[in-house]
Amino acid sequence: MLPSWFPTYVGLEGAASLIRAYEVQFVHGLLQTEAYARAVVRRGMQGASEADVERRVALRLERQKYLVDESAPDFHIILDEAALRRPYGDREVMRGQLQHLIEISERPNVRLQVMPFSLGGHSGESGAFTILSFPESDLSDVVYLEQLTSALYLDKPEDVAQYEKALKELQSDSPGPSESRDLLRGLLQLS
Repeated sequence: MLPSWFPTYVGLEGAASLIRAYEVQFVHGLLQTEAYARAVVRRGMQGASEADVERRVALRLERQKYLVDESAPDFHIILDEAALRRPYGDREVMRGQLQHLIEISERPNVRLQVMPFSLGGHSGESGAFTILSFPESDLSDVVYLEQLTSALYLDKPEDVAQYEKALKELQSDSPGPSESRDLLRGLLQLS
């Protein structure tokens, strides 16, 4: 069963023309392979039935169609190196996930950057967040913050501005997409 607050996010995500995100714990749901998604869902839903796990995985894979659709949103993602080094599933699951990230980062609508450990502290210290922007000029941007038992949706201009500032700093502090792909290739060779 999906959390009651999650369908709202899925609807907003599907309507967005630009999705910007920072992830710390694991690879963003829009970029997860099926095997990695299954490992993440099983870990997060210990004791859930296999049918519930498979429903969540199927939804995650369905959402990913947004990224390859002809009207796909632009997707700018910064993955903390911790998300790439924290294993979900076995070695082959992680290798497949890293390979998938390298491949999808080549898409013209995807800008993937990795925030390396070597940078030290940075503007994303408060945790993962997503900023959703919409093609309609009368709709304000929304910041999505997922929590253990709920989610927050922030749309006040001053709140959104703080998250946009943090994201811009993360983007400028992280290696660019090409260098980030090289970092992913290095992690793939180590795995």
